[in-house]
Amino acid sequence: MSQERDEEILRRQRLAELRTKGFNYSNEFKPDHFAADLHTQFDDFSKEELDENDTVVTVCGRIVSRRVMGKASFITVRDYSGEIQGYLRQNDLPEDQYSDFSSLWDIGDVVGLTGKLFKTNRGELSVHAEHISLLSKSVHPIPDSYFGLTDQELRYRQRYVDLIVNEKSREIFRIRAKIIHALREFLEARSFIEVETPMMHVIPGGATAKPFTTHHESLDLELYMRVAPELFLKRAVVGGLERVYEINRNFRNEGLSTRHNPEFTMLEFYQTYATFEDLMDLTEEMLLSVIRTCQDSAVIEYDGDNIDFSKKMARVSMQDAVAKHFGVDSVDLATLEGLQALADQHDFEPDQGHSWGFFLNEMFEEYVEKTLVQPTFVTYYPKDISPLARLNDTNPEITDRFELFVAGREIANGFSELNDPEDQASRFHQQVQRLERGDDEAMHFDHDYIQALEYGMPPTAGEGLGVDRLTMLITGSTTIRDVLLFPLLKPKR
Repeated sequence: MSQERDEEILRRQRLAELRTKGFNYSNEFKPDHFAADLHTQFDDFSKEELDENDTVVTVCGRIVSRRVMGKASFITVRDYSGEIQGYLRQNDLPEDQYSDFSSLWDIGDVVGLTGKLFKTNRGELSVHAEHISLLSKSVHPIPDSYFGLTDQELRYRQRYVDLIVNEKSREIFRIRAKIIHALREFLEARSFIEVETPMMHVIPGGATAKPFTTHHESLDLELYMRVAPELFLKRAVVGGLERVYEINRNFRNEGLSTRHNPEFTMLEFYQTYATFEDLMDLTEEMLLSVIRTCQDSAVIEYDGDNIDFSKKMARVSMQDAVAKHFGVDSVDLATLEGLQALADQHDFEPDQGHSWGFFLNEMFEEYVEKTLVQPTFVTYYPKDISPLARLNDTNPEITDRFELFVAGREIANGFSELNDPEDQASRFHQQVQRLERGDDEAMHFDHDYIQALEYGMPPTAGEGLGVDRLTMLITGSTTIRDVLLFPLLKPKR
């Protein structure tokens, strides 16, 4: 039998004994102070000043360390804000409380302490307990707080344990909350309003991605979990909500990787009378603002690179980016034949290279994307892979679209929106043809969205920004699972 299992059996026996003494999972003990506030307010007090101040506090939290020394003991209690030390002495506590503590309480238990603040001879702020209460029993042993939970898969499967013992994990999710709050503040200061759009769609759309399907029993209706909120947000723009955004989940039936989870968080926003170039300017400003909310410097250290968000971000067309990577003239890549000749030189065979646009995009993704470490806007995406983006006025083979790459991965995708209903209907028909040929990521024809465009959508630019990937950057996380509180994992058998 494992050591952990032996310890669990002992803890369950202790719980059983506590129940015979009247223990229950109480909900009556309430803190009047939190650890961090106590340190902020009293750390600068001397030992003598605290003795004179005679401050009595009640704190609650999880025991993360304990030192039992006969008739006196020290424990460290952690709440959401930090840690505070408790001093327990048998002579100062009601009958049986100290003996229960010393023999039946464990590291990991949730407890409450009431007592006077003082400083030890070593100068550590502590609570001299006058009353203690066990609020919740941990029947599973907690991993060592110094070494933490190091098994990566176990960290994700039992995130609650990971959060108990790993301060870095707790800090990642504090920063994630800051990022989302900062995004909201930035947009709302510029008159954007937040809305919520449906999570279940009758017709999948808004992105080229394979959807999850579900079924509504009462209506006997097949539904799709949304792959993007785009088409509903643009319906809102048609209706007069001219600056609109949503921070919410998207669902795409794709594989798992360090960058992909089937359920992920996106910020998507739309601004009327703006172009994709306006949104590139806005994105630069927004990201710099968010990063400076989370840290003092505009430079992020990520995977060995220093990434500077204070500088003007590079902008390069996809065609020029591929040409520059291979050291060829961009004009030579303006045709399918030119791309094929370059691919032949490098033994590259595209998966979907049946058109110039698909071929160019696959070469970019294979060779160039991973090299874009510093923030770079890649612009003018081919129309073949941009079914919702406005065509460029001078070159009908490309669209007024960009993607932002940082540390070799896409962070944001934006474009001047296609608001011509006839052009959009034609693009939908092309998507349906791809769907019928077996491309399960192609879009369906959305008649209601075409009807909305026929009422007239103002010139608009829109963008989607990956909150998970932005959090990865700011926290230095190299896998998306580190920034998802409960990532999807294959069930254990």
